[in-house]
Amino acid sequence: MLLLEVSSMSSSKDSGSKLPQLGPLETHLLALLCQRKDATVRELLVSGKIEAAYTTVMTTLDRLYKKGFLHRATDAQGQAFRYRLKQDDRMFYRATLGANLNRLLQLAADPSLPLSYLVETVTEHDSALLDELRRAVNRKRQELRRGRKP
Repeated sequence: MLLLEVSSMSSSKDSGSKLPQLGPLETHLLALLCQRKDATVRELLVSGKIEAAYTTVMTTLDRLYKKGFLHRATDAQGQAFRYRLKQDDRMFYRATLGANLNRLLQLAADPSLPLSYLVETVTEHDSALLDELRRAVNRKRQELRRGRKP
């Protein structure tokens, strides 16, 4: 699984707000919660998709809660916290991927290079997603054209 790290920089189009910096474990846990919708620490560990100590996962989820990424409530037995994203998974991926792509495009001498690697990565993951990428580009082009017309 590809792990992304959100940098604490704002985009030039952003209103100056900064995204909190997330480390690899935080990003991985958020991605797992995107897939599961909600979970306890034990459920995340039992899933086999994370290799960390119980206390490490518990502390990391607590930090994500304090950073404002997660809601938490006690489970039905009142013995553990059940965590879920504050925002839907679409907002999480938009913020995470958007921050990284923006940073790469700003830093690249040739902005087409990060885009070509994006296409390569999408192809390696699932070549059928290239069609979805094309549709997304076409939708954005249509939106931009409509925006230019009075």
